[in-house]
Formats: sequence, structure tokens, C-alpha cells
Amino acid sequence: MSLIRQIWILIVGTILLSCAGSVLVSVWTARNSLETQLSVKNNDNAQSLALSLSHQGEDAALLGISISAQFDTGHYQAIILRAPGGSTRYSRVAGEVRNPAPAWFVRLVPIRPTAGLGQVLNGWTQIGTLEVVSQSAYAYAGLWSACVSITLWTFAIGLAAATLGHLAVQRLRRQLDEVVQQADALTQRRFVRVKEPRTPELRRVAQAMNQMVSRINQIFSEQAEQVDQLRVQASCDPLTGISHRRHFLASFESHLGREESSASTQLVLVRVRRLADVNRALGHQRTDQLLRAIAHTLGEPNVNGTSPSCHGRLNGSDFAVVYPHANERDDPAVEMLERLRQCLADTPGVAVVVASVGCRTGTTVPELLTKADMGLADAEAKGDFAYVANGLEPAPMQGGEDTWRKALQATLLAARVQLMQFPVSDRMGDLVHMECPMRLQLEQNGPFEPAARWLPFALRTGMSCDVDMAAVALAVTAIASDGKPRGVNLSPQSLSHPQFLPRLRERIVAAGASARQLWVEVDESALERHPDALIELCRQLRPHGVHLGLEHAGDRLSSIGLLLEPGLDYVKIASSWASGVRHDSARRAWLRSSVAMLHGVGLKVFVEGVQDADDLPELWACGVDGVTGPAVK
Repeated sequence: MSLIRQIWILIVGTILLSCAGSVLVSVWTARNSLETQLSVKNNDNAQSLALSLSHQGEDAALLGISISAQFDTGHYQAIILRAPGGSTRYSRVAGEVRNPAPAWFVRLVPIRPTAGLGQVLNGWTQIGTLEVVSQSAYAYAGLWSACVSITLWTFAIGLAAATLGHLAVQRLRRQLDEVVQQADALTQRRFVRVKEPRTPELRRVAQAMNQMVSRINQIFSEQAEQVDQLRVQASCDPLTGISHRRHFLASFESHLGREESSASTQLVLVRVRRLADVNRALGHQRTDQLLRAIAHTLGEPNVNGTSPSCHGRLNGSDFAVVYPHANERDDPAVEMLERLRQCLADTPGVAVVVASVGCRTGTTVPELLTKADMGLADAEAKGDFAYVANGLEPAPMQGGEDTWRKALQATLLAARVQLMQFPVSDRMGDLVHMECPMRLQLEQNGPFEPAARWLPFALRTGMSCDVDMAAVALAVTAIASDGKPRGVNLSPQSLSHPQFLPRLRERIVAAGASARQLWVEVDESALERHPDALIELCRQLRPHGVHLGLEHAGDRLSSIGLLLEPGLDYVKIASSWASGVRHDSARRAWLRSSVAMLHGVGLKVFVEGVQDADDLPELWACGVDGVTGPAVK
């Protein structure tokens, strides 16, 4: 039985007991008072009448007339004159009087006043004894009326007390609910703080849990800072702060291996010309500042908001940038080159050259680097700030955005969609869930295309919300069919759409129990681009049992503290951090520390895109909960 119910039973029981006791005491007190008053009245009337009869002498007729006159003018039940020997000389007894009080009330609350006695004398001789009994029916009527009034008033007071009790219990319930919700949130790995209630006992509980939450957040922040330092040591060039060669190549390879990686991905190489001469002319310190400025410029987004997928320093003078979407008509490298020109405008004699290459499907990273390096040689032959582009896709938006929008709408309307299935397995080889990337059949009877083909256009045309909703609908339908857990990824851009989360929540609610087998993940970049929408996603879906996670994670793990309160279930580490981990002690140290930090706040950790089965023993040794990729059988 709940505490609130016990309190209510106690309050109601106390009120009922108090009301019943009050009514009983009041009625019994009134009954005793009436009984006493009737007894006194009987005695007074008996003495008065006896004195009056004593003046009549022995005349029986006069005695009878006086007794009858008294009986008729008062409310008496009986007036009896008894001879000294005990025999009745004269009596008047009233007939049955209709009693307004119920019979059960008369039985339960009897009024038995003492009869009044008076001595009738003739001089010094006793004529008889007079016995007077007043009519009690009227006393019952008054007592019943008083009982009804007392009961009604007591009920009204009890109702008022119950109302006040209800308000007090509701106030206590709100405080208790907040404490219970905080406790429930902790069991769900949501570390929330609550306002301390006024009730001292609950306030102490809330203070203890708030202190625990603060301590967990503090520990997480300290661990996140240490993990971030390990990340910098494992992945960043010490001078510029961007990725060093090994980490950049791993990130680039990871990007190309993703389902949603666009076929229009572009690799851009940037070379600082005559770096040795620049170093001698400007000095070591000034040259370092210049290289840091160039690295910062390479990471800036374009005017249209396109940001590099990754960028890094390959060697002393060469930098590399990867753009996810590029074509001959919309080449982000051209704008990047103009920004570099402005960055170096105040430093005469310093220049760069740029070369880019389109990343066609099936081309390996070494082949792309070789082709891009050849483009750099051609650019250097042309002179300062030269740019050579090689293998960029022609403008793909044939017919414009409206054509693509109509094509995507027709595809979704005709339900020419399917989910692929790739297993996420734990250490024992058991299935955790199926990763289900979306495929669209853009042309009737054509092939089902991966996200690399249509996702850029879905984003540009604002259709990513509809695509994501279709993916969720397919997943919950499949779960309802076979009960297997499935995971779908949502675009960060979809989260920012005002109608997406309400539609998604409605679909999840309609899915019922199937929603508990649904795993929903969002790219880690949403922590930076759409943090509020990501927090709201967690708040909307976690109460329905949906598992929520971040994919392609690694660079922003220190920001996960934002999601400790709304709650998160798992993190998928990007393959760039796991590829070749057995040969890289710095990345192993980062991964081990990251897993320990995330496990400390109750999050599961998976590694995506594992290519080499030889890396698996090191990954299990680091404590990861599951892996996915070609190495998973």
C-alpha cells in the first residue's frame, strides 16, 4: 500500500472517529442534561402541587379536581396520588403521544427522568404521596433535532477538515512525487536535480540525492577533461591542434566507409609553399602562428553552412580537408582558397596551393592521396594560390531541387523503401540489435540506393524528416513482426524541424510495446549543432522505452554531460578510433578511459565499423559492450 494511501486512510479514519465521537459525546451530554432538567421539573412540580393539595383537606373531589386541572394545563405523562398505605387514591395517565424521534433513536438514547415526589398533608396528618412524571416525548423531539443539527455541523466541519487534508496531502504528494521521480530518473541513468521540498524529512532525502547527482556530474566532468586530454594526445597535431596524419587518415577512411557518406565527397590538399624559406624569413614563432591560423581557417564552415567532415595536418607544410558534398558547380574548395588568401594577405611572400579530388565509390584512401598529391604538383607549377580540381562530380541536381523533392516524395508515397540489417554483437557473439540504414528505390524497378546517393538532396530539399519518419515506421513494423531489436539513425537536421519530434512521438506511442525494442541514434555532431533538440528528443522518447544513443562519436565525448539529465543509453565510437587500435597505445589509452567514463554514468559503449578482426581482442580488453562492422560474423 502506498504511503499516500496510508496517509489518506489515517486522515479519513481520524476525521470519522472524531466526528462520531463528537456526535456521541454531544448527544449523550444533551440527553443527560434533558434527563436532569426533567427530574428537577418533576420534583418542583410535585412539591408545588402537593402544597396546593394540602390546602384542600380530605375532600376527595377537590383533590381530584386540582390534580386534573394541573394535568390538563401541563405536559405530564402521569400524576398519581397514593394513600399512605401505597394504594392509588387518584391518578391521571396520558395516552400514547406521537414521538417525532425515530424508534431506534428512542431505544438507543433512552431518557429516564426521576419521578417527582411530594407529601400531601392535612395539618400534621399525611393524606398521601404525590408522584409527578413529565411527558418525555417532547424531550426526545428536542434531542433528536439537536442530534441532527450536531451531525450536520460535524459532517460539514469534517468535510472542511477533509478538504484541508486533501490540500495538505496533495502538497505532500507533489513533494514526494518529485523525490520519487528523481529516484526513478537515477535508475534510468538520468542525473537530475530537484527543488528541495519544505517537508524536513523529504528535504533531507532530496538534499542527499542532489548532492549525489552533483558529485556524479563533478566526477564525470573531471573524467571528461582527462579523456579530452588523452584525445588530444592521441589524435591532434601538437602545434596546430587539428588531427595529425594517422588520425586524419583513419577518420577519412571511416567517413568513406559509412552508409550515408556521399558519392560527392571531396578530398582537398593544401600546401604552404616554400615553408623552409618562410621559416627563415619570419622566424620560428611567427611561422608557428601562421600555421595555426591556416589550420583554423581550414576548419571554418562555408557561407552555406557546409563544414568539413574532418581536417588534419599531414606533414610540415601539407594539410588535408574532407568535404562531404561537392561538385563542379558547388565546390567548397574555391571558397576555402579565398579565405586562405585573406588569411595570408598581411604576410607577403607566404602563399598556398590547393588540389582536390572527388572520392568515387571503390577508390582507396592511398589512391586518393596519390591523385591529390599529383594535383598539388600541377598547382605548384601554376604558381601561388593556384587550384587544381580532379574528378569532381558534375552538378547532380539535374532539374533543380524541385525535381529531387518530387522524386523523393514519389518514392516515399509508393513505399519504395527498405531497411538493411547489420548486426551489433556483444563479446559472446549475441545480437544486441540490428543496425538498419535506409535504402530508397528512386526509380521504379531500379536499384535500392544507399544514403550516400540521396541523403544530400534530402537535406537540401527539407525531406530528411519524411525519410527519417519512414525509417522509424519500417523499424517498428519489423519489430512487431519478429520481435528483434532494430536501430535507425536520425539526421541532426530533422531534430531542428518544429514538427518532427511531435510526429515521431506520436508514431512511437502508436507502436506500443514494439517501441521498447527500437534503438534510435543521432550523429555526435548534434551535440554541437542542435543540443536543445537532442535533449528534447531524449525527454520525449525515453519514457516510452526507446533506446537513445550517439553514433560516430569520439571527438565530442566531453559534451555528453549535457545529456546526463534527459538521459542517454549508449554511445557508438567512430571506427576512426578503433581502426588499428592494437598498434596504437595512445588510442588504446583514450578508448579505455572513455569506456570507463561512459560506464561510470551507466552508458553502454559500442564500436562501429570494425574492419579487422585482429583488433577485437584489444577492443574487448578496453571494456566495450559490442561491435559492428565487417569483422563481426
